[in-house]
Amino acid sequence: MAYLDLSWRMFRPGEGFYSSEVDAPRRLPVRTFLPTGYEPNYAYPLVVFYHGHGGNERQILHLAPRLSRRNYVCIGLRGPIETGPRPNGRMGYSWGAPGQHDSLIEDYTFRAVEQTRLKYHIHSERIYLAGYCEGATMAYCLGMSFPERFGGVISLNGAIPRQGGPLLRLPEVRQLKVHIGHGIANSFTPLTMAQADHALLYTAGLDVRMHTYPATHKLHRDMLRDVNRFLMDSISEE
Repeated sequence: MAYLDLSWRMFRPGEGFYSSEVDAPRRLPVRTFLPTGYEPNYAYPLVVFYHGHGGNERQILHLAPRLSRRNYVCIGLRGPIETGPRPNGRMGYSWGAPGQHDSLIEDYTFRAVEQTRLKYHIHSERIYLAGYCEGATMAYCLGMSFPERFGGVISLNGAIPRQGGPLLRLPEVRQLKVHIGHGIANSFTPLTMAQADHALLYTAGLDVRMHTYPATHKLHRDMLRDVNRFLMDSISEE
């Protein structure tokens, strides 16, 4: 019989950020945020964050406590391509063009989720992919390629990749819930692209909602509030 690691039942770590690595196939970082009052006997939803172009796993995971300090375990992953130093001196990264590193990113994500589930108590049917700008494309690609593994996709100022067939796994992909948050003055990914994504997903039969904000490509203060509502509504509807 395979040994089931239940170490998450044995300890109660404090709220905050934790760093680790996975082999996928090279060593890649996983940044984890644990909510305040972490309760090891409660199965938490997991939110997997993908940063935008030039970001990194630490930068994107700073969104986690702004999303909620209590409701979710969150992890931030790092794109495989270096883009150069950020203003704070830390290196920035990119996910690359769609299809360029798909197998590596898929393996990276699955291993990071598996590692998190072994260490902390995560609900297997409440794993959500959340991407900002370029990272939203990765969230869409993974969610629509493996809809049975995830509860939903969150796109913040991002878009479905225009090449390829993101909905090839119909009808399985219809089980995904999708939340789109987009700035109306986003010049990098125009609002019309997000509106086209919403129309495509709605026509395909997905449960999709969209909110717009008086913002550019940067996060509006209300975006994470609406993501929290989306996640709570998704969980309550199960």
